[in-house]
Amino acid sequence: MLFNNKKKKDTVTKSKIPVCDISEFYYTCENINYNASFLRYKFSVNDEKYVFEYEIREKKGDYGPTDENDIIKKGTYELSNDEKNEFILFLKDGEVSLRKASIKTGETGPWMYLYWKNDKGKYQVFNFPSYAMKTEFEKFCTELMNRNND
Repeated sequence: MLFNNKKKKDTVTKSKIPVCDISEFYYTCENINYNASFLRYKFSVNDEKYVFEYEIREKKGDYGPTDENDIIKKGTYELSNDEKNEFILFLKDGEVSLRKASIKTGETGPWMYLYWKNDKGKYQVFNFPSYAMKTEFEKFCTELMNRNND
């Protein structure tokens, strides 16, 4: 399936968000306990170009939170049309829900946010339709990250 940034009929998520309305997607994990770590994958759309960014931070033998000095891997990569379509397919059957304030501590994520034209600053929390889909998405991001380092 090919997606077009300009067509309103191409949608993602159970909420039927038009592909052309998507601006950013974030996937973040963080551990502030011993051997602190941080991982972020970001997909953004600018001038109809899809860009993948990643950042990994580690504090081996120490507690977090991590900062800029702890970056061990970072990069930016423009997606090909095939990669863009594969990314969009991961969002296809996901769900977007209301962002809520939380006082929970100790969680590592992942936290996933989809920013889109009519999210109203509220409807941004993304969930994959299944654990298997989330796992496949993580593999996809790892492949993109490793491809960028070749």
